[in-house]
Amino acid sequence: MFYHLLKYVLLGPLLRLLFRPSIEGLDHIPEDGAAIVAGNHLSFSDHFLMPAIIKRRITFLAKAEYFTGPGLKGRLTAAFFRSAGQIPVDRSGKEAGKNAIREGLGVLRKGELLGIYPEGTRSHDGRLYKGKVGVAAMAIKGQVPVVPCAMVGTFEIQPPGQKVPRVKRVTVRFGEPMDFSRYAGMENEKAALRAVTDEIMYAILGLSGQEYVDRYAAEVKAEQAKKFPRLLR
Repeated sequence: MFYHLLKYVLLGPLLRLLFRPSIEGLDHIPEDGAAIVAGNHLSFSDHFLMPAIIKRRITFLAKAEYFTGPGLKGRLTAAFFRSAGQIPVDRSGKEAGKNAIREGLGVLRKGELLGIYPEGTRSHDGRLYKGKVGVAAMAIKGQVPVVPCAMVGTFEIQPPGQKVPRVKRVTVRFGEPMDFSRYAGMENEKAALRAVTDEIMYAILGLSGQEYVDRYAAEVKAEQAKKFPRLLR
């Protein structure tokens, strides 16, 4: 109920008014049945803009830090994400990745839409980074289509470190659903997972026009944080 209140009464109309999103390829989102929407991740605003545009309810795998913050702000943030039906994901370690896949498959088994950012974290510089293979594991095991999505302009309205987004028009592009049924039964094969993930990232790249970096964003962030500790705060 809170999800629909946010979408149709509180946040949705406000976001459409402020950012006047240009929407392309919305008809590529299946009208029913399970599917994964895989997008680039440029801004905290992405969490709200994409769900405001998609007609169906979509559940995102959100980083666990949104649910465990300290103080009143942390409790309010956690309550907000839980009420909106988002699922906390611990991103530390191999076992955490398995838990995320299990949670995502649970959403798909219900015939719902699952939103995921294959990069695993927000881009700190506006470039598109190497995707993690969890999205491929869920697509193959769940035997569901993947709809690539590109957020364009959200980095400019709210780059990392900026709390209040700038009012500026953004674009949301959806590509044609991608079918990976040819990989059925190969969800545990590393080569298959990498191939599917790279194909998804290439589709996102084609929609977004970003510069691509063949490295994980988290690794690059960690390196830069050591060299320039104040830069990524």
